[in-house]
Amino acid sequence: MQLNQATDYAFRAVLYLSMQPPGEVIEARAIAGSLVIPNRFLLKIMRLLAKGGIVRSFQGVGGGYALARNPGEITLKDVVEAIEGPIRINKCLVDPAYCNRQGVPHCAVHQALGSIQDVLAQEFASHNFQQLAGGEEPKI
Repeated sequence: MQLNQATDYAFRAVLYLSMQPPGEVIEARAIAGSLVIPNRFLLKIMRLLAKGGIVRSFQGVGGGYALARNPGEITLKDVVEAIEGPIRINKCLVDPAYCNRQGVPHCAVHQALGSIQDVLAQEFASHNFQQLAGGEEPKI
C-alpha cells in the first residue's frame, strides 16, 4: 500500500497554507514554486482539495487559494480522502459482493483487514495541520 504522489503534494500544500496568516490568499504559482511542485499538477490537486472543502479558490486579480477551515480542523485523513477517496485497503471492505466468503461472518482475513483499516483511518485522523505546523501536540 502506498499513497500516490498527488497526496504527498496535497499534504505539503495544505501544510504550506497552514503556516500562512489566517485567510491569506496565495497564488498557485507561488505555492508550486515554494514547494517545487509542477504548477499544472498543483492546480489539479487544489481543485480536488477545494471540492473536498479543505481549501477555497479565489478567482481573478489577487486570486489563489486559502484554507477553507482552521488548520486544527483539517486532518491527514481529510486530505487523503479528498485526493484518493475513502481509505479502503481491500475491495471486500468496500462491497461484500467482492468477497467470495460473504464478508465478516465467514472470513477471518476480512475481519483482520477491517480492524487494520479502522486503525489506519484513526491514525490519519489523529494528526491535524495545526499540529504539523508546530502549533500543538498530536491527539493520541
